[in-house]
Amino acid sequence: MTSEILKKSWPYIAIILAHIIWGINFAVAKLTLMEIPPMSLAFLRFAIALLFLSPFLLIEKKIQLHKSDLPKLFAVGVFMVSFNIAFFYTGLQRTTVTSASVLTMLIPILSVIGAWLFLKEKVYVVNVVGIITGLLGALLIFGIPLALLGVKISSQEALGNFLIVLASISWVIGAILSKQVAEKYSTLIITATAFLVGMITFSIPALLEYLQNPIWISQITYLGILGLFFIAIASSVCAYFLFEWGLSSLGVIKADLFQYIEPIIAVTIGVIILGEGLRFSFIIGAILVGLGVYLGTLAKQYHKHHKMHRT
Repeated sequence: MTSEILKKSWPYIAIILAHIIWGINFAVAKLTLMEIPPMSLAFLRFAIALLFLSPFLLIEKKIQLHKSDLPKLFAVGVFMVSFNIAFFYTGLQRTTVTSASVLTMLIPILSVIGAWLFLKEKVYVVNVVGIITGLLGALLIFGIPLALLGVKISSQEALGNFLIVLASISWVIGAILSKQVAEKYSTLIITATAFLVGMITFSIPALLEYLQNPIWISQITYLGILGLFFIAIASSVCAYFLFEWGLSSLGVIKADLFQYIEPIIAVTIGVIILGEGLRFSFIIGAILVGLGVYLGTLAKQYHKHHKMHRT
């Protein structure tokens, strides 16, 4: 009996661990970006992640990419990795971990909008209410109502928040494209291809960063190195496999119940460890975004099972 209970519990534990890792990753990325330039961090992240994915690719039974699918697979990598991570890292440098973690919760809402516009999926009235609620919450986090009232808002933080939203939009576009090739290729193949595209596209910006500031490599500390390997291995590889394994046992509906762990972990670390403050408007905005995600995705399943990179 005990072994049966444990057997049923392991998939839940795997899903929870994956979300905890992704939640911690917000703070780790923020701190690591203080030592490693954003494009260089992105390049190193996907190069290391690909290295660790290689053994799994070698045992993959069917790895045959059709030429006709290459443009679409390339586009998936560009949007879900290149644009997404570029916007996310440059945005995270300018805004707080708390704001970034909550704003990325807009992804399910944006996915519903994208599925309605491009995949002609049905959207219900409750979904529309959720979309509007979530977007109002995002505006509060941006601080737009405060700005209209004359309260001074940091232009850098506002730009950072805007870039985080652009990162989410890029992710959703890539997710829509990936759905069109998901029937032909496994998630591992799509992920590895996207990582390869990311590594290639970030190589030139990373080289330019090195030419502009070649001494950053000599100034990196052990914490920076640990942060890099946490992002590349724990967040990109380990959490991915934990999530996929748990998902295969539980299904998307049960697995999706734990997505709110990430912002809770990220906000907690941001406030307690990084000393980030919480405006009252942020708290209200976060509540509205959470409610918007719930209502906006009610009876919708398109946005689920798109956890390839996380942040």
